[in-house]
Amino acid sequence: MDNHHKRNLTFLTIGLIFMLSGVEYAVILPTIWMYLQILEAPSYFLGLGLSAFSLSGLLTGPIFGFWSDRSKTTKSIILFSNLFEIVGNFMYFIGYSKWLLLCSRLVAGVGAGAGSSIFGFLTRSTRPEERAGIFAAIMACRQAGLLVGPAFNLFLRLCDFKLGPFVVNKYTSPGIFMCLLWVMIQFVILVVYWDLPPVSSEEGAVMVEMKHDEDHEEEVPLMGSDEEPVLTYRTVVSNQSEASSSCEIQAIQGVSLISNPFKNFSAGREFLREEVVVLLTAQFITLFNQTALETMVTPLTQRYFGFGELGNSLMYSLCGVEVILGFFFVRWLSTKVADRAVLAVGLVICCTACIWCLIFLCNPRGGYGWELTAFIIGVFLQLLGLPFVAVSQVSLFSKVTAEKTQGFSHGVRRSVGGLATILGPLWAGGLTNNLYIMLGMMLALLMMITVMMVLSYDRLTEPRAVQCAQRSDSGG
Repeated sequence: MDNHHKRNLTFLTIGLIFMLSGVEYAVILPTIWMYLQILEAPSYFLGLGLSAFSLSGLLTGPIFGFWSDRSKTTKSIILFSNLFEIVGNFMYFIGYSKWLLLCSRLVAGVGAGAGSSIFGFLTRSTRPEERAGIFAAIMACRQAGLLVGPAFNLFLRLCDFKLGPFVVNKYTSPGIFMCLLWVMIQFVILVVYWDLPPVSSEEGAVMVEMKHDEDHEEEVPLMGSDEEPVLTYRTVVSNQSEASSSCEIQAIQGVSLISNPFKNFSAGREFLREEVVVLLTAQFITLFNQTALETMVTPLTQRYFGFGELGNSLMYSLCGVEVILGFFFVRWLSTKVADRAVLAVGLVICCTACIWCLIFLCNPRGGYGWELTAFIIGVFLQLLGLPFVAVSQVSLFSKVTAEKTQGFSHGVRRSVGGLATILGPLWAGGLTNNLYIMLGMMLALLMMITVMMVLSYDRLTEPRAVQCAQRSDSGG
C-alpha cells in the first residue's frame, strides 16, 4: 500500500476517533443530570462531572504532546490513551455512587489528552494551504458524532435489564455502550493507522539532497551539528535567488532539529508572542462560553419547556446538523479567504448571539411559543459562530507556532481549552438562576477578545517559513 492510501486511511481513522468522542458526549450529556439526581447528588455535581473530564485532558494533553514530539509516533499514544476511555466508561456504567460517577469522568478524560498528539500529527502531515480544510473535516467528524449520538439514545433509553450484578437502564447503558465502542476502535487503529513521515521533513530532506548534489558546499554537515542554527530574518528580499537560498537554509535547519525538537526550546518565547496570546485567549473564551451555555441548556429546557432525555437528545441532534453544515461551509470558505478573516466573522456572530440571549432569554416573556422561538434563535446563533472560530484559531495556531514541537504546542492549546471547559460549567452551574450575571460576563469576554483580535490583526498571518514552503510548492 502506498503512502497516499495509508494517509487517507489514517485520516479516516482519526475522523472515527473524533466521531466517537462526539458520540460519547451526546449519549452522556442528556442523561447525566437525571443520573446524578437518582444518585442524590446536589446540583453543583453536574458542573463537577462535566469539568472532571476536561481536567484530565488539561493535565495530560501537554504530556502526550511532548511524548509524540520526542518519539515521532502517535499510534502507540492513541492506543494507550484509549484504555482510559474504556475504563472510565465502564466505571460510569457501574454507577453505584455520585463519587464513582465523578471519578469515571476523570478517568475517561485522560483519553482526551491524546488529541494534542493527533493535532500535532495532522500539522506535520499536511501542507499549510490544506490544513484549515483538514482541521474542519476532522472537527466535523466530532459534530457528526454529536448528531449520531442522540439516535443511539433512542434505543439506550429503552434498556431495562441486568448484566450479572449490574443494572442496565437508560442512565447506565451509555457507559457500557461507549466502553464497547472504544474497544472496537482499538482494533481499527491497530489495522488501518500508520505513523506517516512529516510532509515538511520529506520536502526538507529533498531540498538538502538537491543542494548537496549541485554544489557540495559545507552547509550539509549542519544536519549533524549539535549547535543551534542561527536564524536570520530580513524585511526585504532583493531577488528570487536570494529568496530561494533563504528557503533552502530554513529547510536544512528544520532537518537538523528532527533528532531533538526541544533543544533550546523556550516556552516563554514560543507562547508569549502577541499572536499566540491572542489565539490562546480566543481558545479559552470561546470554549468557556460554549461549555457554560451547554451546562445551562439542560436545566433551562427542563424548567421552561419540560424537555426530558428524549427532547434533549432531539435538540442535540438538530444542533449537530447545523454545526456539521457550518464546518463544511468553513472548509470551503477557508480556500477563499484568510484564516484571520474567518476568525473575525466568527467572533462577530458569537457577540451577536450573546447579546440576543441577554435580551430575550434572561427574562423570557410572551408565552410558550415566543419563548421557544427566542431560545431556538439564540442556540442557532451560538452554534453558527462556533465553526468559524474553532477552525480558524486552530489553523492559525498551527502556523504561528514551531512545527518541530507541534504536539506539545497543541497540548498547551488544548490545556487552555481544558481550563475553559472546567471553569465554564462551574460558572454556569452556580448561576442557572442568574442569567444576567452569567451571560453578561460571557459577553464581556467576547468583546475583549474581539478588540484583541482587531489590534493584532496584522500579526495573525502565516510566518515567512510557511511562505517559503508555499513558494517552493508553486515552483518559485
